[in-house]
Amino acid sequence: MKPTKPAATRTATLAEIAREAGVSAPTVSKVLNGRADVAPGTRSRVEELLRAHGYRRRRAEATRSPLIDVVFHELESAWAMEVIRGVENVARDAGLSVVLSESAGRLVPGRSWADQVAARRPHGVVLVLSGLDESQRALLTSRSIPFVVMDPAGDPGADVPSIGATNWQGGLAATRHLVERGHTRIGAISGPSRMMCSRARVDGYRAALETAGLPVDPSLIVAGDFHHEAGYRLGLKLLRRADRPTAVFAGNDLQALGLYEAARELGLRVPEDLSVVGFDDLPVARWVGPPLTTVRQPLTEMAEAATRLVLDLGREDESPAATRVELATSLVVRSSTAAPPD
Repeated sequence: MKPTKPAATRTATLAEIAREAGVSAPTVSKVLNGRADVAPGTRSRVEELLRAHGYRRRRAEATRSPLIDVVFHELESAWAMEVIRGVENVARDAGLSVVLSESAGRLVPGRSWADQVAARRPHGVVLVLSGLDESQRALLTSRSIPFVVMDPAGDPGADVPSIGATNWQGGLAATRHLVERGHTRIGAISGPSRMMCSRARVDGYRAALETAGLPVDPSLIVAGDFHHEAGYRLGLKLLRRADRPTAVFAGNDLQALGLYEAARELGLRVPEDLSVVGFDDLPVARWVGPPLTTVRQPLTEMAEAATRLVLDLGREDESPAATRVELATSLVVRSSTAAPPD
């Protein structure tokens, strides 16, 4: 006779949750399916019980829509287009369409987004520079909707599948390249300090200076937001100093382009008067004058890997371990770096 599961580890059935909530089983089913015709108080009570019991809808029960949901904290840059291209490459081959959402700069999407995803029942969710709070994770898990975080803004947790890049190594390579060109006074325009990728790049910058025996001047490190305007504004701040840096690691390509504009406004030439290194290797990095030396972050490949992983997580016959994968960055040397001026 097959032994029964211990009660402490047994998952409650839908009928048991319905009894405990004081509602019918069809009402619990409506909540699971994201139906709108459930009173808010009832929905909250059922959702809380689903979370408390760790209820997870069996994959065989879940009728999925032919969709992949992709969530960005913001969608307005060329960076996002590279990610969308990667998701589309994999989704197209799998016969799926892509739904895009933006969390208006927030690193966690709103509750209404989670409800909409539960109602759509996509094959999976890819969160880009975003994350989920505990209730959102429980909601998607209970619906058997897998999710993967790409380029995590913070620590996603050991149990959350994620795809990232070697940001620390990229910051190290960018700064080491400038040191090897002979620069000793090197500035840095970072991204937001709340983002893990931004902190890692600056840590790599610091490590390169310290390894070369150069001092790290905190006043030469300024925090931007990964946008062109920040590169311009903070570039002016750095370049107007009497002891201005002879080189700047701009943190990403968009800030590097803003720094180009600031240098032009002040009559400085790149690279004769100022060397610049970016990060990402967006297509525009090859087109600007002079072409930008930058760290290539394999954005399209990262998005493809995240999409393949979320599809694998949703298959009956595959259960990949929740692991953090980092794809390699590499320095691309072009014409925006040279020896410092005499």
